[in-house]
Amino acid sequence: MQVNVFVCEICGEAYVGEEIPSRCPFCGAYKKYLVLASDYDDTSAWDVELNDKDKANVEKALGLEISNTVFYKCASKKVPELEGQKLFKILSKVENEHASVWKKILKLKSIDLPKYDECAEQYQPNLKESHEREERAIKFYKQAAEEAKSERVKQIFEAFVEVETDHLILSESRIE
Repeated sequence: MQVNVFVCEICGEAYVGEEIPSRCPFCGAYKKYLVLASDYDDTSAWDVELNDKDKANVEKALGLEISNTVFYKCASKKVPELEGQKLFKILSKVENEHASVWKKILKLKSIDLPKYDECAEQYQPNLKESHEREERAIKFYKQAAEEAKSERVKQIFEAFVEVETDHLILSESRIE
């Protein structure tokens, strides 16, 4: 048995395992972004020069991810169904990791998560809200990727389009 350390090129988090996972367990990025730790360069990942447009898009993305984090956290605490609690909890964690990526790109020291309790107490309305949030994120991230001048910013937006599409599929398959 060979145990390796893999690092996600999108979020920079490490994973220990025998095999590379199909998705980053932290940010959800696809397998193609996971590399052996020995092949990862942490310095170039976060030392990114942002032009005005990229900075504005990254700041907007940070706000979107913070909003989604607190929405999903709220939903995880209010819905009675165990599946809904677990689904919204993991989505909150993934969206929070996305916010952390943008925080690193913007070179911020911390992120303040606001208190949020404006979610439904039922699973289905929260799934519908989730679906709308993911559609908005995908649309914006595709546009931001096309506009990006920084290759690193473009890479992150493209990776997050894939992850948010997975989230969209999760809600689509559960909406009644």
